[in-house]
Amino acid sequence: MRKETQKLFILSLLGLVSVNVVAQQKAKRDTIKNIDEVVVTALGIKRQDRSLGYVAEKINSEELLKTQNNNWSQALEGKVAGLKIQTAGAGPLGSSIIKLRGDISMNPDQNNALIVIDGVPMNNNTTGTGFSAYGAGSKADLPIDYGNGINTVNPDDIESITVLKGSTASALYGSRGAGGAIMITTKSGKGKKGKVQVSLNSYSSYDTVLKWPDYQYEYGQGTMQKDAGGNYFYSYGASADGINTGGTSSAFGPKFAGQYYFQYDPTTEGQSATRQLWRPYKDNIKDFWQTGTTFSNNIAIEASNENTSFRSSLTYLKNEWMMPNTGFNRFNAAFSVDHKLNEKLKIGIKLNYNKTKSDNLPATGYSNQSISYFMIFQNPNVDLSWYKPIWKVGKDQVEQIHPFSSFIDNPYLIAYEMLNGVDKNFITGNVNINYKITKNFDVMLRSGMELTNEERTQKRPWNTANYLQGMYREQHVKLMDLNNDILFTYRNKFNDFDFSASAGGNIRYTEYTMNDYLAEGLQKPGLYTMPNGISTIIKFAKPSDKQVNSAYALTTLSYKNLAFLDLTARNDWSSTLPKENRSYFYPSVATSFILSDIFNLASDKFNYWKLRASWSKVGNDTNPYQLIKYYNNSDFTGSVESPATYPNPNLRPNMITNIEAGMDFTILKNRINYTITAYQNNSKDQIVTIPVLWETGYSGRVINAGEVRNRGLEMTLNTYPVKNKNFSWSVNANWSMNRNKILSIPAEFQGEPYTMGSVGGVVYFNAVVGGSLGDMYGYGLMYSPDGQVIFNATDGLTAKPTQMKKIGNAYPEWRAGLQNEFRYKGITVSFSFDGQYKGMAYSQSHHKMTEQGKLEHTLIGRDNPGGLIVGAGVVQNPDGSFSPNTKGVLASAYYADYYRRANVETNTFDTSFIKLRDARIAYTFPKSVTEQLKITDLTIALFGRNLWMWSKFPLFDPEVATLNDNQITPGVEMGQLPTARTVGIQLNVKF
Repeated sequence: MRKETQKLFILSLLGLVSVNVVAQQKAKRDTIKNIDEVVVTALGIKRQDRSLGYVAEKINSEELLKTQNNNWSQALEGKVAGLKIQTAGAGPLGSSIIKLRGDISMNPDQNNALIVIDGVPMNNNTTGTGFSAYGAGSKADLPIDYGNGINTVNPDDIESITVLKGSTASALYGSRGAGGAIMITTKSGKGKKGKVQVSLNSYSSYDTVLKWPDYQYEYGQGTMQKDAGGNYFYSYGASADGINTGGTSSAFGPKFAGQYYFQYDPTTEGQSATRQLWRPYKDNIKDFWQTGTTFSNNIAIEASNENTSFRSSLTYLKNEWMMPNTGFNRFNAAFSVDHKLNEKLKIGIKLNYNKTKSDNLPATGYSNQSISYFMIFQNPNVDLSWYKPIWKVGKDQVEQIHPFSSFIDNPYLIAYEMLNGVDKNFITGNVNINYKITKNFDVMLRSGMELTNEERTQKRPWNTANYLQGMYREQHVKLMDLNNDILFTYRNKFNDFDFSASAGGNIRYTEYTMNDYLAEGLQKPGLYTMPNGISTIIKFAKPSDKQVNSAYALTTLSYKNLAFLDLTARNDWSSTLPKENRSYFYPSVATSFILSDIFNLASDKFNYWKLRASWSKVGNDTNPYQLIKYYNNSDFTGSVESPATYPNPNLRPNMITNIEAGMDFTILKNRINYTITAYQNNSKDQIVTIPVLWETGYSGRVINAGEVRNRGLEMTLNTYPVKNKNFSWSVNANWSMNRNKILSIPAEFQGEPYTMGSVGGVVYFNAVVGGSLGDMYGYGLMYSPDGQVIFNATDGLTAKPTQMKKIGNAYPEWRAGLQNEFRYKGITVSFSFDGQYKGMAYSQSHHKMTEQGKLEHTLIGRDNPGGLIVGAGVVQNPDGSFSPNTKGVLASAYYADYYRRANVETNTFDTSFIKLRDARIAYTFPKSVTEQLKITDLTIALFGRNLWMWSKFPLFDPEVATLNDNQITPGVEMGQLPTARTVGIQLNVKF
């Protein structure tokens, strides 16, 4: 290799993908500037991208701060191939899980990427309320999104993020890294060259609802009742016009045509004295929602010299969400210092503190406590203002105003009285000590911690549908997660070979407790204390402790900086597995070849070509206390109850095998960068819970069973179509597809589907050999041999099947993202699109609003003679043949049957979409201005998120998922809350 005429560089395009090029002596001024690119890999080890045999995509902090998010992870959406941010759309805190390359396990807890902050893994588990999303009629409560670990991280403190995909990339993190890893490096103040820099980042943003369902406002409340004259009519309570029709939640009443009826009178809280104009209130749902606001201010001080660097940061964020009386305040403080004591010893300390506090967060799901439930049941002829007093005259805190149904709670009562509070303190930090033993040999000691102390309250007033005498609940959640690492590293060079070997160990210890106090019924209404409870249930903390001891090693060998080989090995000893199986070993190997250098192919037109491949095996353990029988605290103080799941003392670790290969190219003076990656994962011996007969005294038992194969393809294209002194245009695109196949299921099912989970008792996620994870099963329509819907000849309603069938899959066939950025002098314009093709989601809200005649598509057929609809299809004759259906049914009965709750097929929709995910216009003032102001940098920007969306999904957002207790389940909409469209203004100043 000609060292005098060539120099190796690593190109980073917008920080998204790192590639290597050979800088030619004759490179022109308009080529992309080459920089030495380093990415953070497992254990916090920094590596040059050219040496990696797997994909490691880097995102810089500027990308996270372009369009400020309450949850930083949502800024990654659409920008990394194979990455999906899954939220439940359940309120302002927006708990998120990050998935890389789809699902690899039948156990949903083991499909998420690991979050690592400054080399220390983060516990991103969620503590739920203990309730499912479907609670209607159960007299139970609902899930509340209190946030998880991801949204405690302050984006102002993030320097960069490296996405390590697949188990090879994160093999050294063991069980927790089986789904890949998100490596977060926080800012440290390094590189300030002795100067003290003060930075201010301030922004204000405003939220409105992105998309509404197609509500109909042509017909009002009723069930197609007719008066004595044979005309449709309405009457709130029995009147001279006829019987009471005002107690229904359906909107199959009379058409709004200027007629007058006896209606509800808010002044008397009863029937109006005279007939009132029959009219729609077209904003009686939308007007409940407000413009949400978020204000955030961050100030940071940082500096460094030859031996020391430090940074200190304070951030305060105040959010008022789109639902009245909901939102949160968040305070973040960060401190970092690195000091070189002498030529051999360095020490670094990082500490981050987060306090999140809210007086009220919205409940989510389908039951009385959710505002979604009210929106479903609100009728077109009902004025929203009628609910505003909340309490009836003289009955404050005793009897609410809900004049149309005792099952539908007042929306303002939900917002201002059904309060879900949280006060969360979250601390992460680590201490690093690096000691250089000899020139080639050093040791690193690192101790990291994560501490959570969270207090939650749930208040339910008197006279609500589920709590006639109210309820008060307290949850006290505590988590301690400690990680201690030691790593020895030896580096040397032997002729043309560079050699590095590391070996070390880790001890991870986790303690988790949750105390639960419940006051059922309040002696005095409006007083929320435990002593005021009529009866009290106390569930003392059930411990959930876990320890994993690990030993690992990494060897890296390179030849002339042209070919690279990585070997890793790790052995874990997990406390969650039995003694004979708790030790498990797994290795990995990765290699890369710089073909453009090996074959001297580099030129102005063809700059760089890298071939990479890797193989790994990763072990996975399970949750604590599944080996022997442990009793649980019961609802009766001082007593215990038998667990519902039968333990397994012979559990084995789940093992995942990963194969990955790909290539990276850059051409045309580094203007075009293209990467392609193919991968396969096989997950065996999965640890799953299967149902058992109730006669055994248990509902399920834990076993090792099942194998899933996961295959996929990822492509990324980064280009600079234009790049000169005053103007540049960059385009970044990515595309990914993932296919998984279930190769085996627990033998106990003997050909029957294994139900991995269900939502609402209607949608079942079944595992069938040859099927896929995410396959949705439920009841649907019956069809004749030529594909026509079968109806019953007697009643004109659809024929009812006796067997469930596959309806679709919750995951898309592919995803893609596209980002553009234009720079002209001090002006920067950027925007980002992303979307997906196919995927399905069941909508509970669509079912219920269709059943009740609330959506525009239910207008079809109402004006037919007699209000009858003849279903398009056939009936089966006694001889087995089919003939056209001719039986008409009332429109109300037709829609209630065809879109009934159990008919998953007719309430499941394609979730294809395209979104204008974010956009930004920024202006950086020139030095002539900043020097006069005695500042070093001044930028002002306008930004937006979710500004536009195309989708045929009929509800708020096709990126739908359900918060079911603490699980975020994609593919099911169960009382979804609206998605926000955000616009804002941002100011960045550096002194």
